[in-house]
Amino acid sequence: MCLAIPGKVISIRGDDPLTRLGRIDFSGVVKEASLAYVPEVTIGDYVIVHVGFALSKVDEAEAHKVFEYLKQIGELGELEEPPR
Repeated sequence: MCLAIPGKVISIRGDDPLTRLGRIDFSGVVKEASLAYVPEVTIGDYVIVHVGFALSKVDEAEAHKVFEYLKQIGELGELEEPPR
């Protein structure tokens, strides 16, 4: 199942709004995502990410609620890197 997951923007790379990338912290798992759809996002903001793209900003409290729900239903495993 593909889920849109909330995460916290911990760094931003690039100046061009179409190619800006953010390092996103998903409750301890850090991945990179495109910020092209959310040019207003700054470091410290929470975003909803789906298939490598931040789709929208989200309130921090709401992001934490979603993480709790995902933990309860056991869906956070999809964030982990596959074994090599």
